[in-house]
Amino acid sequence: MISRTALDYREDSSPLFEAIRDLGSPVWLDSGRPLSPYGRFDIIAAAPDFLVRFNRGDLQLIRNGASETLPGSPFDALRQLLARHPSPESQDDLPFCGGLIGHLGYDLGRALEQLPALAGDDIAFPEMRMGFYSWAIIVDHHQARAELIAHPSCEAQQLQAVLQRLQCPAKATTTPEFKLRAGFNNDLPPEQYNQALARIDDYIKDGDCYQVNFTQRFSSTFDGDPWRAYQMLRRAAPTPYSAYLESDDGAVLSLSPEQFLCTDQRQVTTKPIKGTRPRGDNKETDAQLKQALRESHKDRAENLMIVDLMRNDLSKVCALGSVKVPRLFAVESYANVHHLVTTVTGTLAQEQQPLDLLEHCFPGGSITGAPKIRAMEIIDELEPQRRNIYCGSIGYISLCGRMDTSISIRTLLCEQHRIFCWAGGGIVADSITEQEYEETYNKVNNLLKTLEATCDDRDA
Repeated sequence: MISRTALDYREDSSPLFEAIRDLGSPVWLDSGRPLSPYGRFDIIAAAPDFLVRFNRGDLQLIRNGASETLPGSPFDALRQLLARHPSPESQDDLPFCGGLIGHLGYDLGRALEQLPALAGDDIAFPEMRMGFYSWAIIVDHHQARAELIAHPSCEAQQLQAVLQRLQCPAKATTTPEFKLRAGFNNDLPPEQYNQALARIDDYIKDGDCYQVNFTQRFSSTFDGDPWRAYQMLRRAAPTPYSAYLESDDGAVLSLSPEQFLCTDQRQVTTKPIKGTRPRGDNKETDAQLKQALRESHKDRAENLMIVDLMRNDLSKVCALGSVKVPRLFAVESYANVHHLVTTVTGTLAQEQQPLDLLEHCFPGGSITGAPKIRAMEIIDELEPQRRNIYCGSIGYISLCGRMDTSISIRTLLCEQHRIFCWAGGGIVADSITEQEYEETYNKVNNLLKTLEATCDDRDA
């Protein structure tokens, strides 16, 4: 039976995260409230019972400070470890009842498919890091309710210690202010970007593919606490699939608007994003940009290509005839952009589980292109560095059978005083290089500018 203890509700869950942050490997799956209109639940946890870490072929189980090498694939390991824990009675109003929370990097796809190794690999951050959390703070913003929940495997003494922290928080500690040492540098020169898009155009004309999601990376160095940076970013870009994950490996600061895969009572949902316009400076211009996106034949075609890919991926694990598209080409608006979003649904086949769905659909088609494997080969050829966390996924897999994951776009990675941010877009036959280049900046300019404002030399 899941234990549930009521907590004081607040619109901003930051103080709850700060109360448990120092317990180790803290995670906050952040709905973006109160500024984002879309999200509902915040899930906050720390001190996992164990961690599964996959890095460049090395699969480790870490428990009580000791590690052991695991055989098999990362997904097989997660399945076996979850199977050792009893599934509690489902709580219809709880998204998470204990289970796995963490990240799957884009390059985890190399454990699933034979891909070339042409792109540089200059970030040591692991390709997968999933913790098993037996307790969590669940904040339901629709019901204005907060609770501390615990799986039956959670020790009573541990739960009581967490509850005491939340009810009688210690005096807040001041962490070092976050500061960039210099402005962000584009790691892909314009000439190389132009050459890459020309090559993609050749591949499309030759019939290798019909869409490739091409990315460029921005980087800088920093001092101070990444948590302080995340607090600034979530104010500048509130989104429903935000997340902050912290560990010895580094910190992930994600402001993603995109849902990857969600399961609830065996019902599957994915919401691929393809098609972007910047927000306007005034209401009239903003409305015109929104309408232009809604009516764009190019963006609709780009979106539809990925919808077909996701329908195919879902059909591998969903019941025959259950995959549908109930919402096509909807426009969602965020702090700095409008997006074209489609909803695809299905029903898991009887013998399939959420982890099977995740494995068969990973990485998400909206950030590869189509056909998926050929697009990933082209990405590895033309992008100078591997993507790491970017375009992977962040989320949870609950023992109650629910799963919800994001596509980790609008995501920054802090590692060893280096900070990275990526942005990209789908390239199709009628893409215009200058417009694609500009769209890249439209997607992340509010993130870059927010952090660049911390530079001592603003013109750096």
